[in-house]
Amino acid sequence: MKTQTKVTNLKKEMAPYEKSNTKSSIIQVVTTLGPLLLLWYAAYLSLSVSYWITIPITLIASGFAIRTFIIFHDCCHYSFFQNRRANEIIGMITGILTLVPYQQWKNEHSIHHATSSNLDKRGIGDMWVMTVDEYAAASWTRRLAYRFYRHPVVMLGLGPIFVFVISYRFNRKGAKRKERINTHVTNAAIVGLYAVMCWAVGWEAFLMVQLPILFVSGMLGIWLFYVQHQFEDSYFENEDEWSYVKAAVEGSSYYKLPKVLQWITGNIGFHHVHHLSPKVPNYNLEKAHNSTPPLQKATTITLATSLASLKFRLWDEENKTFVSFKQIKLGRQQTERGAKPIKASRASIQGE
Repeated sequence: MKTQTKVTNLKKEMAPYEKSNTKSSIIQVVTTLGPLLLLWYAAYLSLSVSYWITIPITLIASGFAIRTFIIFHDCCHYSFFQNRRANEIIGMITGILTLVPYQQWKNEHSIHHATSSNLDKRGIGDMWVMTVDEYAAASWTRRLAYRFYRHPVVMLGLGPIFVFVISYRFNRKGAKRKERINTHVTNAAIVGLYAVMCWAVGWEAFLMVQLPILFVSGMLGIWLFYVQHQFEDSYFENEDEWSYVKAAVEGSSYYKLPKVLQWITGNIGFHHVHHLSPKVPNYNLEKAHNSTPPLQKATTITLATSLASLKFRLWDEENKTFVSFKQIKLGRQQTERGAKPIKASRASIQGE
C-alpha cells in the first residue's frame, strides 16, 4: 500500500511538466528545421568545392535530423502541442522528413511504452531481447539469427537502412485502415519530395548529401534507443511482477550527455522521465528530472560508460542483469567440467 502511494505520488509530480508551451514548441520547430534546411543547402553548395567539406556539414545536419525526429516523437505522444490536430500535422511533416510513417510509429511506440521491460509482452516497438534460458533452449538457427541481429555492425550498420528505408515502407500485420492509409500517403510524399529534390539539384548531388544524413542520423537514433534500455542493471520482469513505474525509472536510463549533444537529441537522454510520463514535452524533461529527487536515482550512463552496453547480449533473469555471450560460454564450460558456474555479476562483466 505504501509503495503504491509512492508510485501514485511520483506520477502526480509530473503533472506540472506535462503542459506544453506553444511558443516553446514553435521556436523548437524553427530552430530545428531551419538549420536542417540551411545545412542541407550548404552541403549541396560545398559539392562544387570538395566532398571533404560536404561530409562534416552532413554530420552536423544529421544532428538536426535527430532533433527533427524528437519533435516527431513528441507529436506521436500528443505532447508537443496542446492542440491534437497541430501534433498530427507537424508529426506528419517531420515523419516524412525522417522517413517514418506517423500513425504506424505512434501505435507501435504506444505499445512499447505500455510493455517496456515486460518479458511476457515483447516483440512490438522494442529491440529483440532473449533471456539466458531462452537462448539455451533455442535452435542453432535461432541463436545464429539472434547473434546476427545483436552484432554492433548489423545493428548500427545495416539497422538504419533496414528500419528507415525498408521496414517503415510497409504496413504491419493487423494495421487498421487509418494506419495503412497514412503509411501509403507518407511513402507517396517521400517519393514526391525526393523526386523534386533530384530534379532541382540532380540525383547524384541529392544522394551525396542526403544519404550520409539519413545513415548517420538513423545509426545514432538506433543507438539512443538501444542504450537507453540495454544497460547492465536494467529492469525486466514477467507480467505478474511487472511495474510500469519501475520499468520507467529502473528500466530506462538517464543518458547524461554533454550540453550540446543533449540539445541536439532533444533531452531524450532523460529517458526515465519520458517513460514515466510520455506527456512531458522534450523541453520540460530536464526540469522534471531536476525537480524530482526519486528520478535522480535512475541509472546514469555517460558517453564513455554507454559503450559497455555493446557487449550486453542476453538478460539473466536469475541475477537481474545483462550478460555477454562470452560469459554464457564460460559458465557452460565450467558446468561441463563439474565446477560451479560463475554467476553473471557486475564484477565478472567488468573483468571480461
